[in-house]
Amino acid sequence: MKRLVAVLSIVAALGGGATSFAADTVIRNAHVLTMLDGPEYRRMDLVVRDGVFVDGVAGANATVVDATGKFVIPGLTEMHAHVPLVRFDQGAERYREDVLFLWVANGVTLVRGMMGHPSHLELRGALEANEVLGPRLITSGPSFSGRDRTVAAASGRVREQKTAGYDLLKIHPGLPPDVFRAVASTANEVGIEFSGHVTGSIGLIASLEAGQRTIDHLDGFIETLVGQEQLSNRNPTWFGADLAYDVDETRIEATLDALLESGAALVPTETLLENVAGSLTELQARDEYDYLPPNLRTGYSNAVRGSANAFTADSARTFLELRKRLIGAAFRAGVPVLLGSDSPQIFNVPGFSIHHELQAMAEAGLTPFEAIATGTSAPAEFYGQDDLWGSIAPGRSADLIVLRDDPLLDIGSTRSIDAVMVRGRYLSRAELDERLKDIRERYRSPPEDA
Repeated sequence: MKRLVAVLSIVAALGGGATSFAADTVIRNAHVLTMLDGPEYRRMDLVVRDGVFVDGVAGANATVVDATGKFVIPGLTEMHAHVPLVRFDQGAERYREDVLFLWVANGVTLVRGMMGHPSHLELRGALEANEVLGPRLITSGPSFSGRDRTVAAASGRVREQKTAGYDLLKIHPGLPPDVFRAVASTANEVGIEFSGHVTGSIGLIASLEAGQRTIDHLDGFIETLVGQEQLSNRNPTWFGADLAYDVDETRIEATLDALLESGAALVPTETLLENVAGSLTELQARDEYDYLPPNLRTGYSNAVRGSANAFTADSARTFLELRKRLIGAAFRAGVPVLLGSDSPQIFNVPGFSIHHELQAMAEAGLTPFEAIATGTSAPAEFYGQDDLWGSIAPGRSADLIVLRDDPLLDIGSTRSIDAVMVRGRYLSRAELDERLKDIRERYRSPPEDA
């Protein structure tokens, strides 16, 4: 692979309120995947000042990091996250701090929160100002679901969330058709994104026509690939898993055309479905299991046990292979695919799960570079913020991962993290390990019976 030799000094705060940094940071002699040059590394020095990359000479007191032989990629995004709520519970506040750190420790420097709360608006500002360690936050408001029963009330909630400053609306299952249409039309009127699940009574195509911006979990996709008879005589399970044997693959092209015409993106959360249909013993044996609080270990284990009746070994394989074919086909057709795993959720440990999701993208047929793009440049472009984050260039947020191994040769190398920088704050491997050890020890408990 061609490695261009260049020198890049990468400034300036991205918006008000950012914490001032005492000195510049220089990351010396790295192989940098800017995401602006295709799958090519540039040999460069990166200079970071006040949280952004700058084109210039580092100050005399700069902190210098020798990255010789290492690989640098932009920080990753988690486009379907659940930021924990903090009410009046000290333990809940500590758990949220842990979740934010676990994302960062795994190189996740931006999350899209898909179960918002008023407290997340304050958190968003604190993260942006570097008052709290964690990824940058794009947040929905509290979700719209079957609890929203009237057009007037739902339309009012849309306006309230827009006024409050949420970035998007989260659609959950169960909205009555007239209420969904009211949410969609009001959202379009006031100018706020609505994304998430597909409303079952509306379906994927009508949701796209109404203006839904992201389809998460591939919700509603498989349902478009079967006939009305199958839809009328089904026992619904996870995102169309019950229909996997019945799909008519000649319908895929029309569905992809509808996605392309709408401009919507897919957020697959493939690893969530792999977990649900997976082996509980194998899930509990993962290294990241140690970073789950005991109550979540129990809850997640029960969820997998409860889903066991939905799958046989063959049906699970058929379902997951179908989903990967759909992801690959959508990507090749030009539909934006955005990296999101749904964390924290069933055995999706924050941060760790995004690397499983990258692996799933590779298994769907994406090259390592294309898989990395789903979690860097693609979401930035989708949100029209590619001049602020998602790549490495002057003026962009200094979010990056230093890797020991080359991720373009093996996507699994995104796990070989030597350091992380989030909005200009450099966290060495030693710093990451110290905090990870603390979390592990606090969550230590007797192993659960499988």
